Amino acid sequence: MPQTPKPAPKLRDQLHAIIRTKHYSLRTEKAYWYWIRYFIRFHRLRHPRDMAEAEVAQLLTWLATHKNVAAATQNQALNALVFLYKHVLQQPLQHIDGIARAKKPRKLPVVLSHEEAISVIAQLPPPHRLIASLMYGAGLRVSEACRLRIKDVDFNLHRLVIRSSKGGKGSHPITAVVGVSL
Repeated sequence: MPQTPKPAPKLRDQLHAIIRTKHYSLRTEKAYWYWIRYFIRFHRLRHPRDMAEAEVAQLLTWLATHKNVAAATQNQALNALVFLYKHVLQQPLQHIDGIARAKKPRKLPVVLSHEEAISVIAQLPPPHRLIASLMYGAGLRVSEACRLRIKDVDFNLHRLVIRSSKGGKGSHPITAVVGVSL
């Protein structure tokens, strides 16, 4: 009995395999898949293999002019499509330089003084106060604070072990202010 050839893996499965191999985060995978599907639907279900730079530019222009998306959103869509063409389809976009990345508007951040930050933290109820103190003292992101476990806190060395952190950083020192309150 002759064997029928296996069908090529679906685009979603190919993307998943490559992103896992490159150790991208699950959130990045979900975001990239969202934009790839958006791109395909925007161009009336044409396969990305049948499209190129012009269609990518059309989508990005439409997002900016009709959907008024933020610069970061527009850049995320571009990054997803560049990844798709370069790593999944292995057809790198040739004239990617012609597609301008959206510029983020510069805003001055509102920064609290040390005293103001301590005052705000002091107003929080006990479990939230500890979390806010750790975030402030160690410079944690919300997602990093949510993943903390008791075994991640080293009281002797005043360090936190941060797992799956952005940028692959493994640990953060706890400042003296937070270390004292622990």
